Amino acid sequence: MIQPGLEFVYEATGSLGAPIAIGDAPDGMRRIIPIFSGPVEGPLIRGELVAGGNDWQVTRPDGVTVADATYALRTDDGVVIQIRNKGLRHGSPEVMRRLAAGEEVDPAEYYFRTVPEFIAPAGRYDWLNRSVFVCSGARYASAIRLWVWRVT
Repeated sequence: MIQPGLEFVYEATGSLGAPIAIGDAPDGMRRIIPIFSGPVEGPLIRGELVAGGNDWQVTRPDGVTVADATYALRTDDGVVIQIRNKGLRHGSPEVMRRLAAGEEVDPAEYYFRTVPEFIAPAGRYDWLNRSVFVCSGARYASAIRLWVWRVT
């Protein structure tokens, strides 16, 4: 048996726009969250999130929010990398109510995990195309913070 490890890649903080409600759909309540810019800092990548991404969310009848975000990162040396980040966020009804009200909630009080997939051009960052990544996150009233690790 080979147990995988984790290598920390970066922390990203992105400002978010007001949610755009789609409404109640067969699979749950849908909305779009605009993703704006913010810093990306870590031992393997530094740069900034590029404004213009979106997180297409559905909150299922069981209370779990399914995130499906597509956005871009511009590294400090000018390389643009596409990211598709899919995952789940859930917690107790009280914690989720507090998050929805814009209150600051300790991320340890809820589950927020995603699997980012990167599309990087040939060159310095093409290693992103050849690894699996996991992410933990924190949601704030108008921002998000993500911590990304490469599975080794």
